[in-house]
Amino acid sequence: MSDALARLDDVDWAALRHAYGAADDVPGMLRDLYRPEKATAAADDLLTHVHHQGGAVCSSAPAALAYVIAAAADPAIAGEVRQELLELVEALADTANTAAPRFVSAAWPAAWDLAVTDLLPLLDDPVAEHRAAVADALAQAHHRADEVILALRTRWAVESTPQTGLRLIDAVGSLIVHAGEQRDASIGWLRELMDGGEPSVRLAAVQALHRALPGQDDPAYARTVSDVLSGSDPATWRPGHGTAEATVVRAVGLLGEDRAGLTAATHGLLGHPDPTVRAGALRVAAQALSGRRSAVPELLPAVARSLSDPEPGNRLFAARVLGMCGHAALPWADALAAMVTDDGEPHLAARCHAIWALSRLGDARCVPPLVRRLAQARLGFAYHASHADGWWTYELSLTEVAAGLSAHAGVLLPPLRARLAAASTLDERRVLCQVLEAWGAAAAPAIPELLGLLDTHAAVWALDALAAIGPAAAEAVPRERLRALLDAPPADQPFAPRSLALAYGRLTGDREPALALLVPQLGEPYDQENAAVLLAELGPPGAAYAGRLRELLTVHQEGWLPLRVGEALWRITGQADEVVPVLVRAIAPFAERGGAYRAVVETVKLLAEIGADAAPAEPVLRAFLDADERPVRHGTWRSVPEDDELCDAARAALHAISAPDGP
Repeated sequence: MSDALARLDDVDWAALRHAYGAADDVPGMLRDLYRPEKATAAADDLLTHVHHQGGAVCSSAPAALAYVIAAAADPAIAGEVRQELLELVEALADTANTAAPRFVSAAWPAAWDLAVTDLLPLLDDPVAEHRAAVADALAQAHHRADEVILALRTRWAVESTPQTGLRLIDAVGSLIVHAGEQRDASIGWLRELMDGGEPSVRLAAVQALHRALPGQDDPAYARTVSDVLSGSDPATWRPGHGTAEATVVRAVGLLGEDRAGLTAATHGLLGHPDPTVRAGALRVAAQALSGRRSAVPELLPAVARSLSDPEPGNRLFAARVLGMCGHAALPWADALAAMVTDDGEPHLAARCHAIWALSRLGDARCVPPLVRRLAQARLGFAYHASHADGWWTYELSLTEVAAGLSAHAGVLLPPLRARLAAASTLDERRVLCQVLEAWGAAAAPAIPELLGLLDTHAAVWALDALAAIGPAAAEAVPRERLRALLDAPPADQPFAPRSLALAYGRLTGDREPALALLVPQLGEPYDQENAAVLLAELGPPGAAYAGRLRELLTVHQEGWLPLRVGEALWRITGQADEVVPVLVRAIAPFAERGGAYRAVVETVKLLAEIGADAAPAEPVLRAFLDADERPVRHGTWRSVPEDDELCDAARAALHAISAPDGP
């Protein structure tokens, strides 16, 4: 230990910095690495202080680096501590390579160069997990790529642990892009590994080549991935690295922009005998469908065949993909309808997903099974909608399934009203109110149940539903009860005052309470939207606020504010010439880069209302429709529904613009 900590006190640690300030406590952490009872905590402290959450390499990192590596190389220190220290080294080096130069200590390059020299011998550490961590750290040694690649390949030739061998291949792939004399030979080596060897090695070689030759897709990648995933035992694909399902997703993802290869591989894997492989292929298909419109004819028929998969989870997933794709799934409506009964699909979650898919199609065969679900203690649908990315098969919310079924309110209202009357939790009451709000006037028979909620914590949502129902509800709601709610909103619902004020105005026509509450906040960053919504509802009587709206119109270039302020100004003045350019500027970037979200869709709907005066928006609207890559966020169950809604809105806007008599 004395040699390892030599000259530690010669460093002016107090003059150096870490994430929490002066680094004068770092020497104590380094010494504690050699005290068994304190070593684990010391390694954690070094990680949180010297690296923290990344983004910068502070001045204490170069000073501590040699001591950290010395401890990581010491067999007397516990293995888990050594592992964490090696991971700290890799994290610091990665940050140095990726952070803006101004956030990297000027002393780092020299310290890192010395560290690489100290790390190279550790490729022969007796512990396989440590060798793998050393390879990960050395993959960041861009400035010595040729030397490190040679060392990694030398180690790979004698490596006895498969998992560590894969990490060595990964590290070589990461370094090739920085290499000189070793570049061509190492690419050739990776191609040899891709063409032969164990399945896991072949996949690792494809991944490494993908990193080494970015943007250069090769048909050989698709052939290798298909050969490995279709012709070998999933247990051999990536030993020690996750499930077969995850490996399928990762491996097919290596095909990049090779769409033909991806499509062929996915088709083959959807028929694989292993259900976990089929599950991975379904996720690959969902990802492709969420990103490209052209993927629908390529992949949706193959996904639909999984509706009869022996594995319930795969049937569920297939039904969800079909539901996600909306009207494109119409050819399989009969197959979905066969799943919505207990006899047709015994798995409740899969059955509920089939109900949702039919509702997305507007197919009335979703209604009887939904009536049955509403009468069951276990609903089968969630009380909350989830907006998570990825392909989690969480329960769909009742609003997602039922909000668009107002045409069937006559059949659905009796069980829904009975459920609302019996509901005791806020979550259930809220979701039932949200369904009734979506139905609007069609929900009028439920007015008595909604009135009964005004003395509960669900009053805000009940009033929103009553306001959406319209005149019939306005006549039934006692004004004094509304006023009492307005004067004493639920204390634990901070949003309640503005929601109640808006609902009060919609039901009574008295906008003064909402104006008094919201308009003073019109210039504040987090309340402009609510105030602008109110002024839009006010229309021409809001003329006194037109000047302030004009001031706000160009404050933000994107998001909800240009939409809400523009809509309010147009509804007040009827003048589109000052509003349309702002709306077009707010949505135009999404036609090029994608990622459109709810505010973009609502803006396009507003342009449809404006009609012929929205003509400057025509190029952007056509760009939304002409794209193959969906101009919305990819990788989520909402991708296709959001794209469908955007396209429907764009078509309606173009029709309104070109219609001779306006919208």
